[in-house]
Amino acid sequence: MKAFIVDKYKKGGTLRFGDMPEPVLRDDDVLVTIHAAGLNPLDSKIRDGAFKPLLPYRPPFVLGHDMAGVVARVGSKVRRFKVGDEVYARPRDGRVGTFAEAISINEADLALKPKNLTMAEAAAIPLVGLTAWQALVERAGLRKGQKVLIHAGSGGVGTFAIQLAKHLGATVATTTSTANVELVRSLGADVVIDYKKQDFEKVLTGYDVVLNSLDGDTLQKSLSVLKPGGKLISISGPPDPDFARQQGLNWFLRPLMRLLSFGIRRKAKVRGIGYSFLFMRADGGQLSQITSLIEAGIIRPIMDRIFPFEATNEALVYIETGRSKGKVVVELR
Repeated sequence: MKAFIVDKYKKGGTLRFGDMPEPVLRDDDVLVTIHAAGLNPLDSKIRDGAFKPLLPYRPPFVLGHDMAGVVARVGSKVRRFKVGDEVYARPRDGRVGTFAEAISINEADLALKPKNLTMAEAAAIPLVGLTAWQALVERAGLRKGQKVLIHAGSGGVGTFAIQLAKHLGATVATTTSTANVELVRSLGADVVIDYKKQDFEKVLTGYDVVLNSLDGDTLQKSLSVLKPGGKLISISGPPDPDFARQQGLNWFLRPLMRLLSFGIRRKAKVRGIGYSFLFMRADGGQLSQITSLIEAGIIRPIMDRIFPFEATNEALVYIETGRSKGKVVVELR
């Protein structure tokens, strides 16, 4: 099958377009013919080698963490899906590879595609949708009447998280650039901080939750926005000891994770705030709940650009500019 392949870890490296063996189908796997694949900053970071200690993929391997497509075959133990079903997923770590014509995915990671979305729109959802769900629903327990700050509101995670937080009944603040103020307002943001004109930490106070996807400086400043008992959840690090335990990291990496997050955890503790690092996981059950929200018209995908499959490298370069609004997708069929 044709695929975009990482031959070696290299910062800013180009993926090779070539042939890879057909995916192996295990008993609890579903073989999916991919119609569209979403791109994420995580793809660039893995290609660059930034996650090598945590996700040690052995080159050559296929990159890609989001997909939508059609079931081609099912394993002997699969019960929830059949040939011809339109599905979407974020494959679990260790088994990614959606920049390809086909992929074999564990049944537990898969969900039926929302009926009201195209394949390209569906491919934009899984990683950002699951990240927002696991941060706001699972980790924060966000509920009606609470206040949440979502950084980078015009990005992939941000555009989804704003809509989800509004559905949960929260008051939503977000940070964005001047060009994207109207976009985030249209998604439901109640308070919009134009970071080119305002310092969010001087404007906002008494918040219950902050979802951070930006740098360490933004993370530190976010502490002052939260009230005692509030929760600071970061998807951009630093990793914490709980993450190290969940990932089953070795004896060398566990103390390193503790050290990396020591400063922010100490400052948060002094203020009576909980800090946690979130590295999202594949979950077909949660994705099915997201499907229901999309089909009900509660959440819509925000698309920036759709590239042809052969332009996957150009699409990666585009998302690395950090200027995309919502999601970037490549279309195979």
